[in-house]
Amino acid sequence: MNVARPLLALVLWFAPAGLAAEETAVSNQDGALLSVEEPAAYREEEYRAPVPVTLSGATVVSTAEAHALWQGGKAAFIDVLPRQPKPANLPEGTVWNEKPRVSIEGAIWLPNTGYGKLADVTLSYFRAGVEKATDGDKEKAVLFFCLPDCWMSWNAAKRALELGYRHVYWYPEGSQGWAAAGHPTVELQPEPEPGQ
Repeated sequence: MNVARPLLALVLWFAPAGLAAEETAVSNQDGALLSVEEPAAYREEEYRAPVPVTLSGATVVSTAEAHALWQGGKAAFIDVLPRQPKPANLPEGTVWNEKPRVSIEGAIWLPNTGYGKLADVTLSYFRAGVEKATDGDKEKAVLFFCLPDCWMSWNAAKRALELGYRHVYWYPEGSQGWAAAGHPTVELQPEPEPGQ
């Protein structure tokens, strides 16, 4: 009996021969290659899934390239990993211990801004956060990340391009790739929302 095997989230960081530039290769347990095409619009579901190797208009960087940008202070780093909300139905007196966000040192955290569709208030929060990170200069380089195989950072980088930022970097390996390389990490707090 032939049982389908789950895909391994092994994304090759180059485009193998035979794949278009906007595609990436994903290998399953049998070693067969599949591709992930770059969509024309935002990703709006299954945010933790293999991602393409490209983002039209942005520069995709490896851990080494992201570290070089970080060391030289050549880009503002923005983490867009979602923040788990406190459950509304907790019994009275329950202590809510939020999971800490350990991320790239010096980054700002704009949680929940990588979804495919954003409420106006969340879009305003994103816009204000990117403006703060870049000192309002759309020529300043800005790098977006979250976790490996996470479309949140892809969406956020695409959104920054649409807002007119001209030097946008996308770091698909995210904070896990960064930490695995031994680069500095720190616990982040979310960027305050307007009025906080």
